[in-house]
Amino acid sequence: MNDLLDLALTAHGGRDRWNAFTALRAEVSIGGAIWEFKQQPGLLTDKVFAIATHRQSVVITPFTALDRRCVFQPHSLVLEGLDGTLIETRENPEGAFAGQTATSPWDKFHVAYFASEALWTYLTSPFLYASPGFVTEEIEPWEEDGETWRRLKVTFPDHIFSHGRTQVTHFGPDGLMRRHDYTVDILEGASGANYPSDYVEVQGLMLPSKRGIYAYDGAGRKVPEPLLVSLDFGAMTFS
Repeated sequence: MNDLLDLALTAHGGRDRWNAFTALRAEVSIGGAIWEFKQQPGLLTDKVFAIATHRQSVVITPFTALDRRCVFQPHSLVLEGLDGTLIETRENPEGAFAGQTATSPWDKFHVAYFASEALWTYLTSPFLYASPGFVTEEIEPWEEDGETWRRLKVTFPDHIFSHGRTQVTHFGPDGLMRRHDYTVDILEGASGANYPSDYVEVQGLMLPSKRGIYAYDGAGRKVPEPLLVSLDFGAMTFS
């Protein structure tokens, strides 16, 4: 295994501890300027994201109404009642972004797809990078916030739905994630610099309880305004 990835996995609690669980329930409130841009402010305030940690599955509760939830699988989204009653579906939700521009408004399923593919990646990293089919390579370090961050370039396999096929995660001297860079395919390659912070220990694993996501410029520097996406996590529980 790549020695940087090994350092990161150990710092976050270790593969054995991660592999002891199959699911994570996370309370989260998601804000930021993107939801105003996309005409969906407040849709992801005070939600519970329930994810499978070793396969791509996400359930957002509540969603659009207190008695509804949205179920994400890579090739479909399902809006259903809390009792499982089918309300609405969208097949090939990634395809629904075709032809959109940066100013195109989103509907509820655009929001659900974007948030689900994003949070599944965020909440399973860095352990995700050690999964079959992922290719990792340490690249040149990065100086920021008075620290030197080691950087891991990660190439995702085709069967994993995420922001982009190639992403770069920065790790501090303690092995914890400091920054996660990517471009977003469904947003015409818009850049994202994701800053995890305020780590908490959850059942022996280290998870950031806050994230702030910004654009970055051609030199890789964070563009400080606007804050595109904010994530504030409450209780998180593995099972």
